[in-house]
Amino acid sequence: MKTVLATLNAKFIHSSLALRSIQAYGRKMGEFIDIAEFTINHEENYILRELYKQKPDIVGFSCYIWNIKEIMSIVKSMKKVFPQLIIFLGGPEVSYDSESVLENCVEVDYIIKGEGEQTVYELLQHLKHGTKSLENIQGVVYRQEHKIITTLPRTPLDLADIPFAYGACLDDLQHRIIYYESSRGCPYQCQYCLSSVEKGVRFLSLSRVFSDLQIFLNQGVRQVKFVDRTFNCKKSHAWGIWRYLVENDNNKTNFHFEISADLLDDEILDFLSTVRPGLFQFEIGIQTTNLDTIEYIQRNMSFETIKKYVKRLRMKGNIHQHLDLIAGLPGEDYASFARSFNDVYALFPEQLQLGFLKLLKGSGLRVHAQQYGLVYKEQAPYEILYTKEINYEEMLMLKMIEEMVEIYYNSRKFKYTLHYIIPKFESAFLFFEELARFWEDHKYHEVQHNKMQLYTFLWNFCTMKRLEDMDIIRDLLKFDLYVQEKVKNLPDFLSVGEQNNEKDKIRGFYQNQDNIQRYLPELLSYNSKQISRMCQLEIFAFEILQWIASSFESINMTATPILFDYYAKDELLGHASFYKVFI
Repeated sequence: MKTVLATLNAKFIHSSLALRSIQAYGRKMGEFIDIAEFTINHEENYILRELYKQKPDIVGFSCYIWNIKEIMSIVKSMKKVFPQLIIFLGGPEVSYDSESVLENCVEVDYIIKGEGEQTVYELLQHLKHGTKSLENIQGVVYRQEHKIITTLPRTPLDLADIPFAYGACLDDLQHRIIYYESSRGCPYQCQYCLSSVEKGVRFLSLSRVFSDLQIFLNQGVRQVKFVDRTFNCKKSHAWGIWRYLVENDNNKTNFHFEISADLLDDEILDFLSTVRPGLFQFEIGIQTTNLDTIEYIQRNMSFETIKKYVKRLRMKGNIHQHLDLIAGLPGEDYASFARSFNDVYALFPEQLQLGFLKLLKGSGLRVHAQQYGLVYKEQAPYEILYTKEINYEEMLMLKMIEEMVEIYYNSRKFKYTLHYIIPKFESAFLFFEELARFWEDHKYHEVQHNKMQLYTFLWNFCTMKRLEDMDIIRDLLKFDLYVQEKVKNLPDFLSVGEQNNEKDKIRGFYQNQDNIQRYLPELLSYNSKQISRMCQLEIFAFEILQWIASSFESINMTATPILFDYYAKDELLGHASFYKVFI
Protein backbone atom coordinates (compact mmCIF):
# COMPACT_ATOMS: atom_id res chain seq x y z
CA MET A 1 0.00 0.00 0.00
CA LYS A 2 1.40 3.36 -1.04
CA THR A 3 1.27 6.24 1.45
CA VAL A 4 1.54 9.92 0.55
CA LEU A 5 1.78 12.73 3.10
CA ALA A 6 0.63 16.06 1.68
CA THR A 7 0.16 19.66 2.72
CA LEU A 8 -0.50 23.10 1.28
CA ASN A 9 2.13 25.62 2.35
CA ALA A 10 1.27 29.31 2.54
CA LYS A 11 3.92 30.15 -0.08
CA PHE A 12 6.28 28.25 -2.35
CA ILE A 13 9.27 29.51 -0.38
CA HIS A 14 8.04 27.60 2.69
CA SER A 15 8.63 23.90 3.29
CA SER A 16 6.99 21.41 5.65
CA LEU A 17 9.13 20.21 8.54
CA ALA A 18 6.24 18.10 9.90
CA LEU A 19 5.94 15.94 6.79
CA ARG A 20 9.67 15.39 6.55
CA SER A 21 9.96 14.52 10.23
CA ILE A 22 7.20 11.89 9.94
CA GLN A 23 8.78 10.56 6.75
CA ALA A 24 12.22 10.30 8.40
CA TYR A 25 10.81 8.48 11.43
CA GLY A 26 8.94 6.07 9.18
CA ARG A 27 12.06 5.39 7.13
CA LYS A 28 13.98 4.61 10.32
CA MET A 29 11.28 2.07 11.24
CA GLY A 30 11.20 0.55 7.76
CA GLU A 31 8.07 2.37 6.55
CA PHE A 32 8.55 4.31 3.30
CA ILE A 33 6.35 7.35 2.76
CA ASP A 34 6.17 9.79 -0.14
CA ILE A 35 5.69 13.53 0.28
CA ALA A 36 3.68 15.93 -1.88
CA GLU A 37 3.88 19.67 -1.15
CA PHE A 38 1.64 22.28 -2.73
CA THR A 39 0.66 25.85 -1.89
CA ILE A 40 -2.69 27.42 -1.11
CA ASN A 41 -2.35 29.26 -4.43
CA HIS A 42 -2.46 26.04 -6.45
CA GLU A 43 -5.80 25.24 -8.07
CA GLU A 44 -7.64 22.30 -6.56
CA ASN A 45 -7.77 20.51 -9.92
CA TYR A 46 -3.97 20.67 -10.15
CA ILE A 47 -3.55 19.19 -6.66
CA LEU A 48 -6.07 16.43 -7.37
CA ARG A 49 -4.33 15.58 -10.62
CA GLU A 50 -0.88 15.41 -9.06
CA LEU A 51 -2.07 13.23 -6.19
CA TYR A 52 -4.05 10.99 -8.53
CA LYS A 53 -0.94 10.43 -10.68
CA GLN A 54 0.83 8.98 -7.61
CA LYS A 55 -1.88 6.30 -7.24
CA PRO A 56 -1.85 6.31 -3.41
CA ASP A 57 -3.74 3.93 -1.15
CA ILE A 58 -3.39 6.16 1.92
CA VAL A 59 -3.11 9.96 2.01
CA GLY A 60 -2.45 12.06 5.11
CA PHE A 61 -2.80 15.84 5.19
CA SER A 62 -1.03 18.23 7.55
CA CYS A 63 -3.62 20.85 8.56
CA TYR A 64 -3.12 24.43 9.73
CA ILE A 65 -5.26 27.55 9.91
CA TRP A 66 -3.97 28.74 6.54
CA ASN A 67 -4.83 25.56 4.59
CA ILE A 68 -7.71 23.79 6.35
CA LYS A 69 -10.42 25.21 4.08
CA GLU A 70 -8.62 24.09 0.93
CA ILE A 71 -7.71 20.69 2.37
CA MET A 72 -11.28 19.88 3.39
CA SER A 73 -12.46 20.67 -0.13
CA ILE A 74 -9.72 18.49 -1.63
CA VAL A 75 -10.56 15.64 0.73
CA LYS A 76 -14.20 15.61 -0.39
CA SER A 77 -13.21 15.55 -4.06
CA MET A 78 -10.55 12.89 -3.52
CA LYS A 79 -13.02 10.45 -2.00
CA LYS A 80 -15.16 10.80 -5.13
CA VAL A 81 -12.17 10.10 -7.38
CA PHE A 82 -10.69 7.41 -5.05
CA PRO A 83 -13.66 5.77 -3.25
CA GLN A 84 -11.36 3.23 -1.57
CA LEU A 85 -8.74 5.79 -0.54
CA ILE A 86 -7.93 5.94 3.19
CA ILE A 87 -7.57 9.55 4.35
CA PHE A 88 -6.21 10.79 7.65
CA LEU A 89 -5.62 14.32 8.89
CA GLY A 90 -3.11 15.67 11.39
CA GLY A 91 -1.76 18.97 12.60
CA PRO A 92 -2.88 21.66 15.06
CA GLU A 93 -6.02 22.58 13.14
CA VAL A 94 -7.58 19.13 13.69
CA SER A 95 -5.92 18.09 16.96
CA TYR A 96 -8.22 20.07 19.26
CA ASP A 97 -11.66 19.27 17.86
CA SER A 98 -10.96 15.90 16.25
CA GLU A 99 -14.34 14.40 17.07
CA SER A 100 -16.27 17.21 15.37
CA VAL A 101 -14.07 16.93 12.27
CA LEU A 102 -15.02 13.26 11.94
CA GLU A 103 -18.67 14.03 12.65
CA ASN A 104 -18.81 16.70 9.94
CA CYS A 105 -16.64 15.10 7.29
CA VAL A 106 -17.43 11.48 6.50
CA GLU A 107 -14.63 11.44 3.91
CA VAL A 108 -11.99 11.55 6.69
CA ASP A 109 -11.20 8.15 8.19
CA TYR A 110 -8.74 9.01 10.97
CA ILE A 111 -7.40 11.99 12.89
CA ILE A 112 -3.89 12.12 14.32
CA LYS A 113 -3.94 14.11 17.56
CA GLY A 114 -0.77 15.91 18.60
CA GLU A 115 2.73 14.80 17.72
CA GLY A 116 2.60 12.59 14.65
CA GLU A 117 5.80 10.65 14.04
CA GLN A 118 5.10 7.50 16.05
CA THR A 119 1.32 7.70 15.71
CA VAL A 120 1.44 7.77 11.91
CA TYR A 121 3.89 4.89 11.84
CA GLU A 122 1.72 2.75 14.11
CA LEU A 123 -1.43 3.64 12.17
CA LEU A 124 0.23 2.57 8.94
CA GLN A 125 1.30 -0.68 10.55
CA HIS A 126 -2.31 -1.30 11.52
CA LEU A 127 -3.67 -0.44 8.08
CA LYS A 128 -1.08 -2.38 6.11
CA HIS A 129 -0.31 -5.34 8.31
CA GLY A 130 -2.88 -5.38 11.12
CA THR A 131 0.01 -5.63 13.57
CA LYS A 132 -1.45 -3.21 16.13
CA SER A 133 -5.07 -2.70 17.11
CA LEU A 134 -6.46 0.83 16.81
CA GLU A 135 -7.46 1.07 20.46
CA ASN A 136 -3.85 0.52 21.47
CA ILE A 137 -2.47 3.29 19.26
CA GLN A 138 -2.14 6.50 21.23
CA GLY A 139 -3.28 9.78 19.68
CA VAL A 140 -5.83 8.46 17.15
CA VAL A 141 -9.48 9.34 16.62
CA TYR A 142 -11.59 7.02 14.45
CA ARG A 143 -15.09 5.65 13.83
CA GLN A 144 -16.31 2.31 15.10
CA GLU A 145 -19.89 1.17 14.52
CA HIS A 146 -21.08 4.76 14.02
CA LYS A 147 -19.36 5.85 17.22
CA ILE A 148 -16.29 8.08 17.40
CA ILE A 149 -13.46 6.67 19.48
CA THR A 150 -10.57 8.70 20.87
CA THR A 151 -7.58 6.77 22.18
CA LEU A 152 -5.27 7.85 24.99
CA PRO A 153 -3.08 10.91 24.33
CA ARG A 154 0.27 10.24 22.69
CA THR A 155 3.17 9.97 25.11
CA PRO A 156 5.75 12.49 23.88
CA LEU A 157 8.71 10.96 22.09
CA ASP A 158 12.30 11.38 23.10
CA LEU A 159 13.46 13.79 20.36
CA ALA A 160 16.60 11.72 19.94
CA ASP A 161 14.40 8.96 18.51
CA ILE A 162 13.37 11.18 15.59
CA PRO A 163 15.99 11.18 12.81
CA PHE A 164 17.20 14.28 11.01
CA ALA A 165 14.29 15.35 8.86
CA TYR A 166 16.34 16.12 5.75
CA GLY A 167 18.63 14.04 3.61
CA ALA A 168 22.30 14.73 2.99
CA CYS A 169 21.38 16.50 -0.27
CA LEU A 170 19.08 19.52 -0.09
CA ASP A 171 18.89 20.36 -3.79
CA ASP A 172 15.09 20.10 -3.76
CA LEU A 173 14.97 22.89 -1.16
CA GLN A 174 17.16 25.41 -2.93
CA HIS A 175 15.67 28.92 -2.73
CA ARG A 176 13.27 27.82 0.02
CA ILE A 177 13.23 28.38 3.77
CA ILE A 178 14.28 25.31 5.73
CA TYR A 179 12.73 24.74 9.15
CA TYR A 180 14.47 23.01 12.03
CA GLU A 181 13.67 22.27 15.66
CA SER A 182 16.10 21.68 18.49
CA SER A 183 13.37 21.57 21.14
CA ARG A 184 9.64 21.02 21.55
CA GLY A 185 7.37 22.72 24.04
CA CYS A 186 7.50 26.09 25.77
CA PRO A 187 7.97 27.09 29.42
CA TYR A 188 5.38 29.86 29.13
CA GLN A 189 1.58 29.73 29.24
CA CYS A 190 0.62 32.54 26.82
CA GLN A 191 -3.11 32.11 26.38
CA TYR A 192 -3.21 32.99 22.67
CA CYS A 193 -0.66 30.30 21.77
CA LEU A 194 -1.06 26.53 21.37
CA SER A 195 2.33 25.94 22.94
CA SER A 196 0.69 26.70 26.29
CA VAL A 197 -1.21 23.40 25.95
CA GLU A 198 2.00 21.35 26.00
CA LYS A 199 3.66 20.56 29.30
CA GLY A 200 7.40 20.97 29.65
CA VAL A 201 10.19 21.40 27.11
CA ARG A 202 12.18 18.62 25.44
CA PHE A 203 15.62 19.29 23.98
CA LEU A 204 17.77 17.55 21.43
CA SER A 205 21.32 16.95 22.62
CA LEU A 206 23.80 19.57 21.46
CA SER A 207 25.91 16.93 19.75
CA ARG A 208 22.92 15.88 17.65
CA VAL A 209 22.03 19.50 16.86
CA PHE A 210 25.61 20.23 15.78
CA SER A 211 25.59 17.23 13.46
CA ASP A 212 22.30 18.33 11.89
CA LEU A 213 23.33 21.96 11.49
CA GLN A 214 26.59 21.01 9.84
CA ILE A 215 24.60 19.48 6.99
CA PHE A 216 22.90 22.83 6.39
CA LEU A 217 26.23 24.62 6.58
CA ASN A 218 27.90 22.20 4.18
CA GLN A 219 25.04 22.62 1.70
CA GLY A 220 25.18 26.41 1.96
CA VAL A 221 21.41 26.84 2.31
CA ARG A 222 20.09 30.40 2.33
CA GLN A 223 18.07 30.41 5.55
CA VAL A 224 17.25 28.05 8.41
CA LYS A 225 14.36 28.97 10.68
CA PHE A 226 14.33 27.38 14.12
CA VAL A 227 10.73 26.59 15.11
CA ASP A 228 11.59 26.31 18.82
CA ARG A 229 8.89 28.31 20.58
CA THR A 230 11.30 30.06 22.97
CA PHE A 231 14.72 29.18 21.64
CA ASN A 232 16.73 30.65 24.52
CA CYS A 233 14.63 29.32 27.41
CA LYS A 234 17.66 27.19 28.38
CA LYS A 235 20.82 29.30 28.25
CA SER A 236 23.32 26.47 27.88
CA HIS A 237 21.37 25.01 24.95
CA ALA A 238 20.96 28.32 23.08
CA TRP A 239 24.48 29.56 23.72
CA GLY A 240 25.98 26.22 22.71
CA ILE A 241 24.18 26.37 19.34
CA TRP A 242 25.03 30.04 18.77
CA ARG A 243 28.71 29.42 19.48
CA TYR A 244 28.78 26.43 17.15
CA LEU A 245 27.26 28.47 14.33
CA VAL A 246 29.75 31.29 14.85
CA GLU A 247 32.70 28.89 14.90
CA ASN A 248 31.47 27.05 11.77
CA ASP A 249 30.03 30.00 9.88
CA ASN A 250 30.00 29.49 6.09
CA ASN A 251 29.49 33.25 5.48
CA LYS A 252 26.26 32.49 3.64
CA THR A 253 23.54 30.89 5.76
CA ASN A 254 21.20 32.96 7.92
CA PHE A 255 19.63 31.45 11.06
CA HIS A 256 16.33 32.75 12.42
CA PHE A 257 15.38 32.28 16.09
CA GLU A 258 12.28 33.15 18.09
CA ILE A 259 13.65 34.31 21.42
CA SER A 260 12.54 35.90 24.65
CA ALA A 261 14.70 39.01 24.94
CA ASP A 262 14.30 39.34 28.70
CA LEU A 263 16.11 35.99 29.12
CA LEU A 264 19.30 37.44 27.62
CA ASP A 265 22.07 38.64 29.90
CA ASP A 266 25.28 40.64 29.67
CA GLU A 267 27.42 37.59 28.91
CA ILE A 268 25.21 36.52 26.00
CA LEU A 269 24.86 40.08 24.70
CA ASP A 270 28.63 40.58 24.68
CA PHE A 271 28.95 37.38 22.67
CA LEU A 272 26.17 38.31 20.24
CA SER A 273 27.83 41.63 19.54
CA THR A 274 30.68 39.74 17.87
CA VAL A 275 28.73 37.65 15.34
CA ARG A 276 28.89 38.22 11.60
CA PRO A 277 26.23 40.62 10.30
CA GLY A 278 23.53 38.51 8.74
CA LEU A 279 24.34 35.29 10.55
CA PHE A 280 21.49 35.56 13.10
CA GLN A 281 17.99 37.02 12.95
CA PHE A 282 15.81 37.32 16.03
CA GLU A 283 12.03 37.40 16.32
CA ILE A 284 10.89 38.79 19.65
CA GLY A 285 7.22 38.58 20.61
CA ILE A 286 6.35 41.61 22.70
CA GLN A 287 2.63 41.55 21.74
CA THR A 288 1.62 44.38 24.12
CA THR A 289 3.05 46.69 26.76
CA ASN A 290 -0.29 47.01 28.60
CA LEU A 291 0.28 45.49 32.05
CA ASP A 292 -3.36 44.41 32.52
CA THR A 293 -3.35 42.68 29.14
CA ILE A 294 -0.05 40.96 29.94
CA GLU A 295 -1.73 39.56 33.05
CA TYR A 296 -4.83 38.43 31.12
CA ILE A 297 -2.81 36.53 28.54
CA GLN A 298 -0.43 35.15 31.22
CA ARG A 299 2.62 36.36 29.34
CA ASN A 300 5.51 36.44 31.77
CA MET A 301 7.76 39.26 30.59
CA SER A 302 9.30 42.57 31.59
CA PHE A 303 9.08 45.16 28.82
CA GLU A 304 11.65 47.34 30.55
CA THR A 305 14.15 44.48 30.45
CA ILE A 306 13.26 43.68 26.84
CA LYS A 307 13.70 47.32 25.89
CA LYS A 308 17.14 47.46 27.47
CA TYR A 309 18.40 44.33 25.72
CA VAL A 310 16.81 45.11 22.34
CA LYS A 311 18.55 48.49 22.37
CA ARG A 312 21.89 46.81 23.14
CA LEU A 313 21.42 44.37 20.28
CA ARG A 314 20.56 47.25 17.95
CA MET A 315 23.67 49.25 18.87
CA LYS A 316 25.94 46.82 17.06
CA GLY A 317 23.59 46.52 14.10
CA ASN A 318 24.68 42.99 13.22
CA ILE A 319 21.45 41.13 14.08
CA HIS A 320 18.11 41.89 12.47
CA GLN A 321 15.33 42.11 15.03
CA HIS A 322 11.68 41.45 14.26
CA LEU A 323 9.39 42.69 17.05
CA ASP A 324 5.79 41.45 17.20
CA LEU A 325 2.59 43.15 18.35
CA ILE A 326 -0.90 41.61 18.51
CA ALA A 327 -4.02 43.75 18.11
CA GLY A 328 -7.24 42.56 19.74
CA LEU A 329 -5.91 41.16 22.99
CA PRO A 330 -8.23 41.41 26.01
CA GLY A 331 -7.94 44.52 28.15
CA GLU A 332 -6.35 46.69 25.45
CA ASP A 333 -8.40 49.45 23.82
CA TYR A 334 -7.46 51.52 20.77
CA ALA A 335 -5.55 54.16 22.76
CA SER A 336 -3.69 51.48 24.71
CA PHE A 337 -2.72 49.69 21.50
CA ALA A 338 -1.41 53.00 20.14
CA ARG A 339 0.82 53.26 23.23
CA SER A 340 2.05 49.68 22.75
CA PHE A 341 2.79 50.49 19.12
CA ASN A 342 4.73 53.62 20.02
CA ASP A 343 6.66 51.76 22.72
CA VAL A 344 7.78 49.11 20.22
CA TYR A 345 8.37 51.54 17.34
CA ALA A 346 10.72 53.55 19.56
CA LEU A 347 13.05 50.52 19.54
CA PHE A 348 13.40 50.85 15.72
CA PRO A 349 13.36 47.14 14.88
CA GLU A 350 14.14 46.04 11.33
CA GLN A 351 10.60 44.64 11.21
CA LEU A 352 7.59 45.70 13.27
CA GLN A 353 5.13 42.88 12.74
CA LEU A 354 1.61 44.03 13.56
CA GLY A 355 -0.60 40.96 13.72
CA PHE A 356 -4.20 40.39 14.76
CA LEU A 357 -5.32 37.99 17.44
CA LYS A 358 -6.38 34.59 16.14
CA LEU A 359 -8.53 32.49 18.44
CA LEU A 360 -6.84 29.15 17.80
CA LYS A 361 -8.57 25.90 18.64
CA GLY A 362 -7.28 24.69 22.00
CA SER A 363 -5.97 28.09 23.13
CA GLY A 364 -6.95 29.59 26.47
CA LEU A 365 -8.31 32.79 24.91
CA ARG A 366 -10.65 30.80 22.68
CA VAL A 367 -11.98 28.92 25.69
CA HIS A 368 -12.61 32.21 27.52
CA ALA A 369 -13.56 34.30 24.46
CA GLN A 370 -17.04 35.13 25.76
CA GLN A 371 -15.71 36.11 29.18
CA TYR A 372 -13.24 38.53 27.60
CA GLY A 373 -15.68 39.85 24.99
CA LEU A 374 -13.67 38.53 22.02
CA VAL A 375 -15.68 38.19 18.82
CA TYR A 376 -13.93 36.35 16.01
CA LYS A 377 -14.56 34.78 12.61
CA GLU A 378 -16.02 31.29 12.72
CA GLN A 379 -13.80 30.06 9.87
CA ALA A 380 -10.03 29.67 9.92
CA PRO A 381 -7.87 31.55 10.67
CA TYR A 382 -10.39 32.65 13.39
CA GLU A 383 -9.19 36.24 13.31
CA ILE A 384 -10.58 38.75 15.78
CA LEU A 385 -13.42 40.97 14.51
CA TYR A 386 -13.78 43.18 17.57
CA THR A 387 -13.50 43.13 21.34
CA LYS A 388 -15.32 44.85 24.15
CA GLU A 389 -12.43 47.37 24.17
CA ILE A 390 -11.87 47.83 20.39
CA ASN A 391 -14.89 48.13 18.11
CA TYR A 392 -15.03 46.90 14.52
CA GLU A 393 -14.45 50.35 13.01
CA GLU A 394 -11.31 50.79 15.09
CA MET A 395 -10.17 47.29 14.08
CA LEU A 396 -10.59 48.24 10.42
CA MET A 397 -8.37 51.27 10.97
CA LEU A 398 -5.74 49.07 12.61
CA LYS A 399 -5.90 46.88 9.50
CA MET A 400 -5.10 49.88 7.31
CA ILE A 401 -2.31 50.91 9.68
CA GLU A 402 -0.90 47.39 9.39
CA GLU A 403 -0.84 47.80 5.60
CA MET A 404 0.97 51.14 5.88
CA VAL A 405 3.52 49.62 8.24
CA GLU A 406 4.14 46.79 5.77
CA ILE A 407 4.48 49.08 2.76
CA TYR A 408 6.42 51.95 4.25
CA TYR A 409 8.26 50.55 7.28
CA ASN A 410 8.83 46.82 6.94
CA SER A 411 9.80 47.10 3.28
CA ARG A 412 12.81 49.20 4.41
CA LYS A 413 12.41 51.16 1.16
CA PHE A 414 11.59 54.41 2.99
CA LYS A 415 13.86 54.02 6.00
CA TYR A 416 15.60 57.40 6.02
CA THR A 417 12.59 59.41 4.89
CA LEU A 418 10.53 58.00 7.77
CA HIS A 419 13.27 58.91 10.24
CA TYR A 420 12.84 62.51 9.14
CA ILE A 421 9.07 62.66 8.71
CA ILE A 422 7.71 60.77 11.72
CA PRO A 423 9.18 63.11 14.39
CA LYS A 424 7.06 65.86 12.80
CA PHE A 425 3.97 64.04 14.08
CA GLU A 426 2.79 63.66 17.64
CA SER A 427 3.70 59.96 17.55
CA ALA A 428 4.65 57.16 15.16
CA PHE A 429 1.19 55.64 15.56
CA LEU A 430 -0.47 58.94 14.64
CA PHE A 431 1.71 59.20 11.52
CA PHE A 432 0.69 55.76 10.29
CA GLU A 433 -2.94 56.43 11.24
CA GLU A 434 -3.03 59.66 9.22
CA LEU A 435 -1.23 58.01 6.32
CA ALA A 436 -3.82 55.21 6.43
CA ARG A 437 -6.67 57.73 6.27
CA PHE A 438 -4.95 59.46 3.35
CA TRP A 439 -4.75 56.13 1.48
CA GLU A 440 -8.40 55.37 2.15
CA ASP A 441 -9.53 58.85 1.15
CA HIS A 442 -7.74 58.46 -2.20
CA LYS A 443 -8.82 54.80 -2.56
CA TYR A 444 -5.18 53.72 -3.00
CA HIS A 445 -5.96 50.57 -1.01
CA GLU A 446 -8.33 49.31 -3.70
CA VAL A 447 -5.68 48.51 -6.33
CA GLN A 448 -2.06 47.44 -6.49
CA HIS A 449 0.68 49.97 -7.14
CA ASN A 450 4.21 49.92 -8.52
CA LYS A 451 7.19 51.03 -6.47
CA MET A 452 7.41 54.50 -8.01
CA GLN A 453 3.80 55.23 -7.15
CA LEU A 454 4.48 54.43 -3.50
CA TYR A 455 7.15 57.14 -3.41
CA THR A 456 4.81 59.57 -5.09
CA PHE A 457 1.98 58.81 -2.64
CA LEU A 458 4.23 59.50 0.33
CA TRP A 459 5.35 62.76 -1.27
CA ASN A 460 1.73 63.74 -1.90
CA PHE A 461 0.87 62.92 1.71
CA CYS A 462 3.67 65.16 3.00
CA THR A 463 2.54 67.91 0.63
CA MET A 464 -1.05 67.59 1.82
CA LYS A 465 0.11 67.80 5.45
CA ARG A 466 2.13 70.93 4.53
CA LEU A 467 5.22 69.63 6.23
CA GLU A 468 8.19 71.95 6.46
CA ASP A 469 11.43 71.39 4.53
CA MET A 470 9.90 69.63 1.55
CA ASP A 471 13.20 69.94 -0.32
CA ILE A 472 14.86 67.80 2.35
CA ILE A 473 12.02 65.27 2.16
CA ARG A 474 12.43 65.15 -1.64
CA ASP A 475 16.15 64.46 -1.26
CA LEU A 476 15.52 61.74 1.30
CA LEU A 477 12.97 60.00 -0.91
CA LYS A 478 15.49 60.08 -3.73
CA PHE A 479 18.17 58.76 -1.39
CA ASP A 480 15.93 55.91 -0.21
CA LEU A 481 15.10 55.06 -3.82
CA TYR A 482 18.72 54.91 -4.93
CA VAL A 483 19.71 52.86 -1.90
CA GLN A 484 17.35 50.17 -3.16
CA GLU A 485 18.08 50.22 -6.87
CA LYS A 486 19.47 52.16 -9.81
CA VAL A 487 16.55 53.95 -11.42
CA LYS A 488 16.49 55.19 -15.01
CA ASN A 489 13.26 57.19 -14.83
CA LEU A 490 12.50 59.06 -11.63
CA PRO A 491 8.99 60.11 -10.63
CA ASP A 492 8.33 63.67 -11.78
CA PHE A 493 8.55 65.20 -8.32
CA LEU A 494 12.08 63.75 -7.87
CA SER A 495 13.33 65.16 -11.17
CA VAL A 496 12.85 68.75 -10.02
CA GLY A 497 16.03 70.82 -9.80
CA GLU A 498 18.37 68.57 -11.79
CA GLN A 499 21.14 70.70 -13.34
CA ASN A 500 23.11 69.99 -16.52
CA ASN A 501 26.37 71.01 -14.85
CA GLU A 502 25.77 68.32 -12.22
CA LYS A 503 25.40 65.73 -14.98
CA ASP A 504 28.73 66.90 -16.45
CA LYS A 505 30.43 66.53 -13.05
CA ILE A 506 29.00 63.05 -12.62
CA ARG A 507 30.10 61.99 -16.09
CA GLY A 508 33.56 63.32 -15.39
CA PHE A 509 33.74 61.38 -12.12
CA TYR A 510 33.39 58.03 -13.90
CA GLN A 511 35.99 59.00 -16.52
CA ASN A 512 38.62 59.82 -13.89
CA GLN A 513 40.71 56.71 -13.13
CA ASP A 514 41.92 58.20 -9.86
CA ASN A 515 38.31 58.30 -8.65
CA ILE A 516 37.75 54.68 -9.64
CA GLN A 517 40.98 53.65 -7.93
CA ARG A 518 39.98 55.50 -4.76
CA TYR A 519 36.30 54.63 -4.46
CA LEU A 520 35.65 51.62 -6.72
CA PRO A 521 38.87 49.60 -6.99
CA GLU A 522 36.89 46.40 -7.59
CA LEU A 523 35.65 47.96 -10.88
CA LEU A 524 39.01 49.03 -12.34
CA SER A 525 38.70 46.51 -15.17
CA TYR A 526 35.50 48.15 -16.46
CA ASN A 527 35.17 51.25 -18.63
CA SER A 528 33.36 54.41 -17.50
CA LYS A 529 30.04 53.52 -19.15
CA GLN A 530 30.02 50.08 -17.59
CA ILE A 531 30.84 51.53 -14.17
CA SER A 532 28.07 54.12 -14.47
CA ARG A 533 25.61 51.26 -15.03
CA MET A 534 26.73 49.55 -11.82
CA CYS A 535 26.70 52.71 -9.73
CA GLN A 536 24.72 55.86 -9.18
CA LEU A 537 26.28 59.21 -8.30
CA GLU A 538 23.88 61.83 -7.02
CA ILE A 539 24.41 65.28 -5.52
CA PHE A 540 22.16 66.00 -2.55
CA ALA A 541 21.38 69.38 -1.02
CA PHE A 542 22.54 68.47 2.48
CA GLU A 543 24.96 66.21 4.34
CA ILE A 544 22.76 63.12 4.49
CA LEU A 545 25.43 60.75 5.81
CA GLN A 546 26.38 63.22 8.53
CA TRP A 547 22.71 63.44 9.50
CA ILE A 548 22.49 59.62 9.69
CA ALA A 549 25.66 59.46 11.81
CA SER A 550 24.19 62.04 14.22
CA SER A 551 21.21 59.72 14.90
CA PHE A 552 19.05 61.84 12.58
CA GLU A 553 19.42 65.08 14.50
CA SER A 554 22.02 67.36 12.90
CA ILE A 555 21.35 68.76 9.40
CA ASN A 556 24.13 70.59 7.55
CA MET A 557 22.85 72.26 4.36
CA THR A 558 25.97 71.61 2.31
CA ALA A 559 25.68 70.00 -1.12
CA THR A 560 27.03 66.45 -0.90
CA PRO A 561 27.83 63.93 -3.68
CA ILE A 562 26.97 60.36 -2.67
CA LEU A 563 27.99 57.28 -4.60
CA PHE A 564 25.72 54.22 -4.58
CA ASP A 565 27.61 51.02 -5.41
CA TYR A 566 25.29 48.22 -6.58
CA TYR A 567 28.22 45.95 -7.38
CA ALA A 568 29.17 45.75 -3.68
CA LYS A 569 25.79 45.29 -2.00
CA ASP A 570 25.33 45.28 1.75
CA GLU A 571 24.72 41.55 2.39
CA LEU A 572 22.79 42.09 5.61
CA LEU A 573 20.41 44.74 4.30
CA GLY A 574 20.39 43.71 0.64
CA HIS A 575 20.89 47.22 -0.71
CA ALA A 576 23.63 49.25 -2.34
CA SER A 577 26.69 50.33 -0.43
CA PHE A 578 26.86 54.13 -0.31
CA TYR A 579 29.44 56.73 0.70
CA LYS A 580 30.36 60.35 0.27
CA VAL A 581 32.76 61.18 -2.56
CA PHE A 582 34.54 64.31 -3.80
CA ILE A 583 34.04 65.47 -7.38
